[in-house]
Amino acid sequence: MSAGSRLLFDEPGPRARRRTRVATLVSALALLALAALAVRQFAANGQLDAARWQPYATWPMWRYLLGGLWSTFLAAVVSAALAMAGGLLLALGRVSHRPALRWAAGTYVEVVRTVPALLLVYVVLFGLPRYGLDLPLFWKLVVPLSVSNAAAFAEIFRAGIRSVDRGQTEAGLAVGLTRGQAMRLIVLPQAARRVLPSIVSQSVGLLKDTSLGYVVSYAELLYSGRVLANYNHLLIQTYIVVALVYLVVNASLSKLARGLEARQAGAARRAATGDAGRPAPPAAPEAALHA
Repeated sequence: MSAGSRLLFDEPGPRARRRTRVATLVSALALLALAALAVRQFAANGQLDAARWQPYATWPMWRYLLGGLWSTFLAAVVSAALAMAGGLLLALGRVSHRPALRWAAGTYVEVVRTVPALLLVYVVLFGLPRYGLDLPLFWKLVVPLSVSNAAAFAEIFRAGIRSVDRGQTEAGLAVGLTRGQAMRLIVLPQAARRVLPSIVSQSVGLLKDTSLGYVVSYAELLYSGRVLANYNHLLIQTYIVVALVYLVVNASLSKLARGLEARQAGAARRAATGDAGRPAPPAAPEAALHA
């Protein structure tokens, strides 16, 4: 397990790793069996006929789906930016020396983490208009996703801040920096580098949450697939194609997160072994003569 992952989770022992490998193998075999059964049923009902898949070899179909993918990316990027900004403020509140700020930030995080994102979408969709606040369609999806994910990003940032040695802050205070300057100039840059893989992983989850756009009729990828399936009556084929698009996008982001974790782990190992692997300096001539 990488250093970034240890910020949020304890490293499993040999027995836990063995159980994890067994569970992973059993799950993979079960999924393969289900996939084989599904393919068999699709073939028996003619769902694998070339004529049913031919429309997805045309550009108009892909242009429509790529438009939905772009809307998905737009909602995810804006939601992630707002959620990270809110999460950073909440994390700073949780590590603040002021009890009122710690209590307010902690209450927000603990409450929002227990509320499903779908419920927040319904609140924005049906609750706010009753009080005269009817948001545009785009923001009916972005606002609840930002509110929900801000709590998760807050915990990630807080873990990163706590992972920075306390002596870093004390050294900043010793040279005349204020506590806020030490946090901004010394602690936060180190914390951001350490939690970057976790931020990418959380962003993958946020990207998947944009599929809740179908509730507010926002034309993201899943909603676009639903409209397309109603139009061409190729329900199974359309949703399989949409699932494959999600798979490629999320797998690419997950690979990026793993690459960042591996890079940080390599840098940490080099930093830890740099001094140990460096040869000792030669003795001074005078010392050699008196030896």
